[in-house]
Amino acid sequence: MAEEIKSLDELNAVAEGTVAPAEVELAPREPVRDELGRAYATGKRKDAVARVWIKPGSGKVTVNGKELNTYFARPVLQMILRQPFTVSGTEDQFDVMATVKGGGLSGQAGAVKHGISKALQLYDPALRGALKAAGFLTRDSRVVERKKYGKAKARKSFQFSKR
Repeated sequence: MAEEIKSLDELNAVAEGTVAPAEVELAPREPVRDELGRAYATGKRKDAVARVWIKPGSGKVTVNGKELNTYFARPVLQMILRQPFTVSGTEDQFDVMATVKGGGLSGQAGAVKHGISKALQLYDPALRGALKAAGFLTRDSRVVERKKYGKAKARKSFQFSKR
């Protein structure tokens, strides 16, 4: 515990500018895997929440117990799911098992993509740079705007009547 406090003090000293950044060494990130050799992460997009497990394999993707081509029939959604593997250069190296709830298909695809990205960087911390540069580790915070009273929708007004 004292080592953690010491390192925090060192980081504060770097932030204040009293110590040069080269003098403080940060510990490299450790892979986070369960007893079965899987990495787990939660991905979110709009109202969809995805729980994602990845493990070394042949590239098989299962979403809610169905194959990728069955659950996400549109090629665009399948491409969205494969983006983290393309960016990190790990195509067909990991099997993905995901459960996703809420939202529509597009939001669910984005949630699974976010979960895969987070799980990849937990499985192999060396992939973090490429995934972060592509923006896959950041949750897309855009959600549907709420409806306001006195309005037909979020911003649309009722039809104006002059007389």
